[in-house]
Amino acid sequence: MDLSGRTAIVTGGGTGIGRATSLTLAARGADVAVNYRVSRDAAEDTARECRARGVRAVAIAADVAVDDDCRRLVAEAAKELDADVDLLVNNAGATKFVPHTQLDGLSDEDFAGIYRVNVIGAYQMIRAVAPGMRVAGGGAVVNIASIAGLFGGGSCTAYGASKAALLNLTRTLARALSPDIRVNAVCPGFVGTRWYEDRLSPDDYAAVVREVAETVPLERAPTAEDVAGGIAFFCSPDAAVITGETLIVDAGAHLDQAMSRRPVGKT
Repeated sequence: MDLSGRTAIVTGGGTGIGRATSLTLAARGADVAVNYRVSRDAAEDTARECRARGVRAVAIAADVAVDDDCRRLVAEAAKELDADVDLLVNNAGATKFVPHTQLDGLSDEDFAGIYRVNVIGAYQMIRAVAPGMRVAGGGAVVNIASIAGLFGGGSCTAYGASKAALLNLTRTLARALSPDIRVNAVCPGFVGTRWYEDRLSPDDYAAVVREVAETVPLERAPTAEDVAGGIAFFCSPDAAVITGETLIVDAGAHLDQAMSRRPVGKT
């Protein structure tokens, strides 16, 4: 899956799945713009590690929920990396922990904020990058959704609903932007990243990882690097005739009804 000569933007690219994706694309030869909103140090560190793999890389601050920021991010990435962006990974995400039974736990502002990042932000990024991709002779977009968007679940109702909308957006734009631009989606299940580590005690985090490994068919909890491998595939020439498709990366959790008893969904 050689990506030499390609130029990528990874939104939310400094931590978790975004960081793993930035490093994986760089290891395969792509230049990378590591986007961040608040985690500047993590993004700068990720960009340095990308450059250590022999490619160009830069960290760029932008809020994907703001259209002007999306357009600036694409323009700055193209300028800093001296090439039109032809790979986009829409990884930035937002959520709020609210049990699904607590209908009053989500305000309209909560819903709107989650949709602004998870759906509208992805759309704005695709719209901003599409002209340059066409100039470059084509490109690939990978939207990071979640199995919560396929089966329900996730950290809150709005999160699952937003990821379902992102999957619909993926199919719609795969049709609309063909034949120049391929648009696909990756749906992680539980992934052991800093996002969970920051919200759970060490013992609770270890217990969740252990429970996932004990209950999914493949008997292991997926890592950010596992998800990044699927993303890199969709970016690569190996996926040249694949568009509008969804890849589930969850160690088989979706095959087991027990998934409804575990925290699921990437953020």
